[in-house]
Amino acid sequence: MSQEPVTVRVLVVDDQQLIRDGIAALLSIRPGITVVGTAVNGREAVAKAVELRPDVVLMDVRMPELDGVAAVAVLRDRAPKCRVVMLTTFDDEEYVVQALRAGAGGYLLKDLPAEELAHAIRLAHAGVTQLDASVAGRLAAALPAPAPGPAPVAAGLSPREIDILRLVARGRTNREIAAQLYLSEGTVKNHISRILTRLALRDRTQAALHARDLGLL
Repeated sequence: MSQEPVTVRVLVVDDQQLIRDGIAALLSIRPGITVVGTAVNGREAVAKAVELRPDVVLMDVRMPELDGVAAVAVLRDRAPKCRVVMLTTFDDEEYVVQALRAGAGGYLLKDLPAEELAHAIRLAHAGVTQLDASVAGRLAAALPAPAPGPAPVAAGLSPREIDILRLVARGRTNREIAAQLYLSEGTVKNHISRILTRLALRDRTQAALHARDLGLL
């Protein structure tokens, strides 16, 4: 007996009506995605997330009243089960770091195709952190070069686990990591679980930030 496909409930948040309605319309025709509502700023996003209980909140960064980054921090307390993906035109590394540290589960730019956005939403619902490739590149370039000396030891991680942590920090999915390292997806998933446990990290977002702090990029 086949299982019914999972439907991801999405809340779209953007202060520009044309963009907000356009994104909602594009997502509403994608299989497996239901747009449960829209919001015009972070304050309304928090209220609607508590009321509508979306699986994923698609959040702009710069908005009036309460911006996207501040809203993410509030949602961690008010609606901890929903995943927040930032969708913005700003690829500034400061915004990226602030959003991820606040608890965002991804950071994407608005110029990506609709099908890729839908795929990113499904991955976010599955707990996979998504970083736009150009965002990840700018963030890595902005980091200071590590000090001379031996490479930092990541809490006793094996060389294989350090390789996986590095790829997680670059926004790779389990499937992409498995293909690059010639492993099964199940093996990659097990490695990531051990990495999170050993480093006392909550999720892939924290793992990515930790990898950057260690200079693994």
